[in-house]
Parts: sequence; C-alpha cells; structure tokens
Amino acid sequence: MRRENVNINNQLSSVGITVCILCILVAGSAGSLLHQPAITAAGVLIGAYFLFAIKVVDQWEKVAVLRFGKYQGLRGPGLVVIIPVVETLSRYVDQRVRVTTVSAESTLTRDTVPVNVDAIIFWLVWNAEKSILEVEDFTQAIMLGSQTALRESIGRHQLAQMITERETLGHELQKILDEKTTPWGITVQSVEIRDVRIPQALENAMSQQAQAERERQARVILGEAEVQVSEQFAQASRVYNDNPGALHLRGMNMLYEAIREKGAMVIVPSSAIETMGLGGTLATTSLAKQQ
Repeated sequence: MRRENVNINNQLSSVGITVCILCILVAGSAGSLLHQPAITAAGVLIGAYFLFAIKVVDQWEKVAVLRFGKYQGLRGPGLVVIIPVVETLSRYVDQRVRVTTVSAESTLTRDTVPVNVDAIIFWLVWNAEKSILEVEDFTQAIMLGSQTALRESIGRHQLAQMITERETLGHELQKILDEKTTPWGITVQSVEIRDVRIPQALENAMSQQAQAERERQARVILGEAEVQVSEQFAQASRVYNDNPGALHLRGMNMLYEAIREKGAMVIVPSSAIETMGLGGTLATTSLAKQQ
C-alpha cells in the first residue's frame, strides 16, 4: 500500500526503530549494572522520542511539516527530525512521473455512436507545496478529472475522427487537464488514447460498408481502364484506315508472333495472304525455321 494513502506508514522509520532499540538496550544494560531503574526508564523514554521523531524521506519524495496544524515548510529527501506531538508530517508526495489509466464506457460521440475509450495519463507533481495545501487527494482528482474530460472530448468528435486522429484527441485532453491541474502544482505531460472500441454489430456494418466501397472503387477503375483502351483502339483504327500499309504490317507482325513459337500452327485464308502479300514472307520464315 502506498505511503501517500496511509499516513500510519509515516509514523515509524527503520532508522527511528533502530535508534530506539539501541537506546533501550544501552539504558537497560547500564541500569542493570548500576542497579538504577531510573536509567532504564530514561532510556526507554529517549528511545520512544527518537522512534517518533526520526523520519526518512526518499530521494523522489517531499513532505510538509505542520506545527500545531500550521504549515512550516517542506522537508526531504533524507533524514527529517520533528518534535513528536507538536509537529506532524503530511503524506509523502512522490515527484516522479506517474501513470493513470482512465476509461469512458458507452459514451456517445458527436454522431451518436456509443464507444468505449481507454486512455493513459502521464503526469507529475512539480510543486509539492501546492499539491499538499491546495487539494485534498490529487491522485483521485486527476483520475476523476481525466474521466470527465475524456467524456466531454468524445462528445465533441465524430467516430471517424476518434479512430484516425487519436494524437489530436490526446493533445486536446492534455491541454484541458493541464489547465485544470496547474493551480495544484501538477502538470500533465501527455495523454495517449490506447484503444477505441465500438459495438460488434456496428463494427460488422462498417466492415461491410468498407468492402462495398472498395468494390465500387474497383469497378470505377475498371470502367476507366475500358474507356482508355477503347479510345486507344479508336485512334488505332483511324490510323489503319488512313494507312492500309500500316494495317498490312500489323497483320504480318501478328502472324509472325503466332508462328515463331515451336509447335504453333496458324491457319490463314488464302485470300488474306494474297491481299496482304504475305506469301513470300511466310515462305522465308518457314525456310529459316527448317535451317
């Protein structure tokens, strides 16, 4: 259990316990040797004093000292000695970067789509004095404020924006939260949208819609290709119509391509051969293949 949530953990420290035990042992030994019970009692009192007076603050922590409930200043890191009963310590404030996970369930987007959104908040305490004096439980305040801001942001965006523009949504949440937490001595470094989940039925419908859109685009592209091909054929027909020699050369080339492969057989009407003058060409090609 964390120190900042349980104040009883701040009452005792390992150093204070060690000093207390040493005082009791030394005083008890001296009292036994000198047959003076008062020495033993004094050692117990001194040990009890150090037990509650010596505190240890870790390197990444700060703690406030209160004297009769009045703020006296921050202490730490290291050893802190207070006057028991007269002075008390606040909860320890961890100044490292911390992570808080928040979620918004079944929240409606701007286009009335229910979504479940999970986000991660990275934040730290940059002014321990303000975080202690200005807000009762800043950890709880960060979590609740983040949930509220997340729900408000979801309601201002459409589903498509939330799915494709997560980084923009995270920057917006970071700005909202940072403005709220700055007076508490806390800064929100970044907000990351981890997951956006939608109902399964809606997900299936969106998948079908996307598939239909892809099929539509494929048909459009195929139609555009057919148009381009037909235009090229129309242009070629005009060229062949104006230049019969080009048409004959094209026919010769097609026949050559058909018969140059081994085992290929092409049957051409004699009228076509006489019309295009292909007799000599075919004979020459056959002789070349036999050689």
